[in-house]
Amino acid sequence: MEQDAILKTYRRYAGGYDLYFGALFHPGRKGIIARMNCQPGERVLEVGVGTGLSLPLYPSNVSVSGVDISEEMLARATARKQRLGLDNVTLHCQDAERMDFPDDSFDKVVAMYVVSVAPDPVRLVGEMRRVCKPGGELYIVNHFHRPGTLIGSLERLTAPLAKYLGFHPDFCLDRFMRDTRLKVVEKTPVNLFGHWTLLRAKNDKSATPPGA
Repeated sequence: MEQDAILKTYRRYAGGYDLYFGALFHPGRKGIIARMNCQPGERVLEVGVGTGLSLPLYPSNVSVSGVDISEEMLARATARKQRLGLDNVTLHCQDAERMDFPDDSFDKVVAMYVVSVAPDPVRLVGEMRRVCKPGGELYIVNHFHRPGTLIGSLERLTAPLAKYLGFHPDFCLDRFMRDTRLKVVEKTPVNLFGHWTLLRAKNDKSATPPGA
């Protein structure tokens, strides 16, 4: 998806995002943060933080940075941070494919429901690797295409509508893992009927794809 299409889509979604996707995606958010096993003093980055639905789930003794390219979504995340008194959270309006953070800034980096939205998922994962410490952990939860199923057929049919939906419904897990060379150590189904997948990967910087 082109960046302009993403910005337009999430400008449209921002007002109702929590209503549409709050409860539906909550098990995935809760599950991924539980698996992160955040320790006191760790620095965590969440790319594509959106309206900040995940922010209250992090331990208060962890430093959390959140980035999002949509100013409208980020404004709602900022309001949530202030309303809940989340002093351990800082928010930044940034393109997750071109972040301003120095190399090796974070112990753990997480992307929730983002990789099938990004214009260049390989570059996104490359940036996640860059800002994460060597040997740190990368976490991804996302919907991936299910070939050979009725749902998979519907995903193919709706693929041309990606710029209106705000994500690629036919996003392929095997291709994503091959192109990013992620060193996945855990793959778990989450959310309704297990139609979303949680990935946990070690940050092996030597496996960074060329050009990422």
